[in-house]
Amino acid sequence: MKRFDIVPVPKPRMTRSDAWKKRPAVLRYFAYKDALRALYGAHTVPPVIELDFILPMPNSWSEKKKAQMDGKPHQQKPDWDNLSKAWQDALCDDDSYVYDAHCRKFWGRTGAIIDHTIK
Repeated sequence: MKRFDIVPVPKPRMTRSDAWKKRPAVLRYFAYKDALRALYGAHTVPPVIELDFILPMPNSWSEKKKAQMDGKPHQQKPDWDNLSKAWQDALCDDDSYVYDAHCRKFWGRTGAIIDHTIK
C-alpha cells in the first residue's frame, strides 16, 4: 500500500472546443495528470486495481463537522468512476488490460490517493 498526497480530480466531459477554450476544469485535469505521472514515476499499473480516493473536506466546515466526517465514506460528486477514469488515463496509454477495479472514496483532512496494489 502506498499513499500519494495529491487531491484527486475527476475526468471532465470534454468537447472539441476545449482545444482552444481552456476551461478551468480541463486545465485542472491536465495539471492533475502531469502531477500524478510525476508522483508514480516508474510504477506500472497492474491488471487488478484497488484504490482509495481521499477527498478534502471544505474549509467552510466547522472543526466539529470535520472531526465527525474524517474517514467517512464520500457519497456525493465527484463519482468514483470519474476519479478512476482520470487516474487510469494519467497512468495508462491503453487501459484495456485492466479487468478488475475496486475503488472507494472517503472524506479526509487533505486529499490523497491510496494505491493498495503497490507494496
